Amino acid sequence: MKEKKKILAIIGSTRADSSNLRLVKKLVEFTTDIFEFKLFEKLSELPHFNPDLDNENLPRQIAEFRQQIIDNDAVIICTPEYVFSLPGSLKNAIEWCVSTTIFSQKPVGLITASASGDKGHEELQLIMKTIGTKFSVDTTLLIKGIKGKFDQQGNLTDQETIEKLNTFINAFKKQINE
Repeated sequence: MKEKKKILAIIGSTRADSSNLRLVKKLVEFTTDIFEFKLFEKLSELPHFNPDLDNENLPRQIAEFRQQIIDNDAVIICTPEYVFSLPGSLKNAIEWCVSTTIFSQKPVGLITASASGDKGHEELQLIMKTIGTKFSVDTTLLIKGIKGKFDQQGNLTDQETIEKLNTFINAFKKQINE
């Protein structure tokens, strides 16, 4: 049996039961036979980026975060859009990685799931391209009106979104195996 690819999922929302977390849980459910997911759920615990600490004084939480990126075959970022941009906590986490090469040629899947999301999705792609990640149009996904895609029990009920997720998964799997 082929070994499952290890995926680190970073949720851009710090809300306890966010739509983005629900969406990633669906991804996990749809891919249990091909991926082994690890959810990074400590975004709000990362200290504010400070270039003066990006050296031998690196905060422990940042060293651990970076190591998780290194230890996984690929990364999926699933984020809402806040005020036409990325959530500050997600941008902060990424900023801690800019001085490294840990994202260089790392396969990433980029999902923006929000009320609208156009600007945040565009910004996420620009940032990830700037730090050298590996992604394509097929491994990015914009889901507008995400809250309405789930029922009150947290089930993903929108068939079009399910189909888009499956297309995304297939492209992501192919990208990782290239």
